[in-house]
Formats: sequence, C-alpha cells, structure tokens
Amino acid sequence: MKIASHLNPKLFDEGIEKAPTRDGFGEGLREAGEKDPKVVALSADLVESTRANLFADAFPDRFIEVGVAEQNMASVASGLAAVGKIPFITSYAMFSPGRNWEQIRTTIAYNERNVKIIGAHSGISVGPDGATHQALEDMAIMRAMPNMIVIAPVDAVEAKKATLWASTYDGPVYIRLGREKVPTVTTIGTPFQLGQGGLWIEKDDDLPHTVGVITTGSMFHSAASAAVELEKKGIGISILHLPMVKPLDTAGVLKLAESHDIIVTVEEHQRNGGLGGAVAELLGEERPTKVIRLGIDDQFGQTGEPEELLKHYGLDKNGIINKITEVFGV
Repeated sequence: MKIASHLNPKLFDEGIEKAPTRDGFGEGLREAGEKDPKVVALSADLVESTRANLFADAFPDRFIEVGVAEQNMASVASGLAAVGKIPFITSYAMFSPGRNWEQIRTTIAYNERNVKIIGAHSGISVGPDGATHQALEDMAIMRAMPNMIVIAPVDAVEAKKATLWASTYDGPVYIRLGREKVPTVTTIGTPFQLGQGGLWIEKDDDLPHTVGVITTGSMFHSAASAAVELEKKGIGISILHLPMVKPLDTAGVLKLAESHDIIVTVEEHQRNGGLGGAVAELLGEERPTKVIRLGIDDQFGQTGEPEELLKHYGLDKNGIINKITEVFGV
C-alpha cells in the first residue's frame, strides 16, 4: 500500500503520540482569538471540559459563561454574530446541538449567522459517561440543517486547523470533538480544505479484492491498521478520510467507487444519517455501488471504557477486519 507522505511517519508505531481532539480545538480557538479581535467564546458551564478555558484565560473580556443554558447560548451567539462578532459556542455535543437544535436552526442557520457550534465529548468513546452523554446522532441532525458545515476532525492537529478555518469562514459551522486521546495521524503539512477529503492510503494494484474505505473523525487509524492486515489476506484497501461530512467530497467518493469492488464507511456515530448515509445517498444517485456502513446500528450506547465500547460495536481494527473478510469470504 502507498501512504500519503504528509501523514505522521510514526503512523503504525505503538508509541504514536495521542491527544484528544478537544485539545486541538482549544489551541486553535486561542490562536484564532489572537488573530482576530472579533472572535468571542461562550460556554454552557463546561469551559475546562471543552478546552474553551484556553481562550477564556487569554481573553477574559471576550468570554461569556452562560451557565447551564444551551438554548440561550445559541440565541445570544446569534445576536453577537448579527453585530459583527465571530462567536464559538461550546458544550457537550449531547447538549449542543442536542438540546438546542431548534435555536441553532432558527436563530443561527435560518438567518445564516456566523456562529461556530462546538460539540465536545461525542461518540461512544466518551465511555463511562454512558448512553445519555454519548452523542451518536449529532452529525445526522446537523447534516440535515440547511446552511450548516459539519466537521469531524481525525486528531488534535486537524481539530486545530478546522477551528482556525472556521474562524475565517463566513457562516454556521459545526465541529464534532471527542474526549478520549486519539492517535495523532496528521502533520502540519496535511491539507485541510472546504469540501475536500484526502486519499491517505492507496491500495496495491495486484490484489484480487479491493475495498474503498471512507472514514471521518478518529476512525482513520483503526482503518489504517486494519488495512495492513487485510493486505496479507489479498484485500487491497484504499482509505479516503473526510473531515467534512457536509459538504461531502463528492468527486473523491465517486472516484473511489469507480476503482474498488465495494465501499465501506466507518464512523463513531449512528449508521443512519451520518457519513454512511451521505455516501450511500450520493452513490445511490450517481453510481450504484455496494456500500457497507460500519457504525452504531440503531441503538444507544452504554457505559464502558472507550476501547471496550469500540470493540463491542465493531469499530476497532479487528471489527473492521472481520467485517471486510466476511464480505469476501477470506
């Protein structure tokens, strides 16, 4: 397989550096504040957990603690954007956009306000917090919202890039973050652009079976590790990472489908409505292709350690291997 040169050279090392994507957001928000005095931040009583404290400590006069009032936070941010500010609203994804979806829809997206919604502690890897705090539907509800960009960074480095990019983009943006440390697979030189993914791993051409894997969020490393083992079984894997679920990299997805036997999507989210749904919708209309969606299958999460839960739902390296080998019977 061919690995993109701009990825971390320690990609497959056991000692690869790890950091939560929320850390990259905190660093990016502080830097965005240094670059543009119009950037402001709001928190719903979770300033440290979301890493908004890095901004609050640097710019206390541009930080607003609204308390446990996510719906008010969205409306206040819309007002700030209306007078030229660039607000970032921060909470757990289960509460924002989970609790305040209607306020985001009506006061932000409908009015095309320049507000950035940061949903931390998403997915099952939030672990011991359990089902009530594991946002598994957030990409679906935000992807369905007009005027909304939806981003799920792969690591802390990409989360910082996404935050800085969002601070310069004029319009609503949703950025999905995690609590657990994840491998740092990208570098400063890894590209990040609106509506474009990256073909980070390319298959060898002489293998009998080929699979185009599409990942978002932190799932790339598990898929890449699976690709190494699958190659030994005669299955060539290419991996397209999509940091943006909306807008979708339609050209990248279509090109991947043209050159592979099947497409497999991997996301720490419900199989319905998120990355898998977006890919299946596109291919169903433009290029009918067999699509296998790996994610949470129409159920809530549960309490457990992050690694336990990823294994339970088939989202770790072995789960991806097992599903793909099952398809080809190898």
